[in-house]
Amino acid sequence: MSDTFRALRLHKTDAGQEARLEDLTPADLMDGDVTVRVEHSTINFKDGLALTGRSPVVRVWPLIPGIDFAGVVESSSHAGFAPGDRVVLNGWGVGETHHGGYAQRARVRGDWLVKLPQGLTSAQAMAIGTAGYTAMLCVLALEKQGVTPDRGDILVTGAAGGVGSVAIALLAKLGYRVVASSRRKESEGGYLTGLGAAEVIDAAEFQGPARPLGKERWAGAVDAVGSHTLANVLSQTRYGGVVTACGLAQGLDLPASVAPFILRGVVLAGIDSVMRPAPDRVEAWDRLARDLDLARLSAMTSRATLADLPRLAGDILDGKVRGRIVVDVDG
Repeated sequence: MSDTFRALRLHKTDAGQEARLEDLTPADLMDGDVTVRVEHSTINFKDGLALTGRSPVVRVWPLIPGIDFAGVVESSSHAGFAPGDRVVLNGWGVGETHHGGYAQRARVRGDWLVKLPQGLTSAQAMAIGTAGYTAMLCVLALEKQGVTPDRGDILVTGAAGGVGSVAIALLAKLGYRVVASSRRKESEGGYLTGLGAAEVIDAAEFQGPARPLGKERWAGAVDAVGSHTLANVLSQTRYGGVVTACGLAQGLDLPASVAPFILRGVVLAGIDSVMRPAPDRVEAWDRLARDLDLARLSAMTSRATLADLPRLAGDILDGKVRGRIVVDVDG
């Protein structure tokens, strides 16, 4: 192992915080029983919050952010992992309270890792990242609640973002008719239909206060937006439908009525990706390897380096990032 490695590290300053590209040593890493040579990372909405400081995501200073990484095990005292194993990590407080993926090395608890399924490279794993892994958890929740393709349309909100893009590609391949909601309908319509959306609608339809019950439109939904959007989606969900909620881009509030739950038996399924138990993680990654069209994954993916991340952080929070970004930590 090299004595030094490159990392993007956040420091607390009098003015707030600052991101610095630095050369670190293994002594700078935190405790863990597995050391990974990181090959790729990515940027998610939460990473944008951490890098900009717009929300108090980072709780330990200084800290290497990045809630995802994929790479190769270099050393391990964990029974489940050996040098040479290809692994992926999502969540578990990494990039928040424990050094994360924006570095060429990471030392973590082996219990946080998942072996990368055959057929996926580390770059593809990070093209998926927490956003895509969360999308898969949403799809699994729809399936487990009995929402099959013959039940009707599935709405995906925030469709041009990371969760939305992967959710569309997954659902389309599985045979669902997907309706994509985007505030960038005109500019992103072709992109979204290319991923498999059958129809693209304007997110403005979901912006105002929700009626207790609206016209029944959706057999299910994947919502990464929250607030008024989620409230409107719930009010329009068909009898027995299922809405998976995994994001809060519009806000933490839910100005909704209990009417959809009581009068239509609608299920609101909360999707947590950070502390998800290992069996669920393995199932999600195995399904991603099997069910995600890698050509569509490539079409939604762009590339970046560690030096690009401070700029991209603001872009992702402002809704200017399309699809997924793979970060080459060696670039």
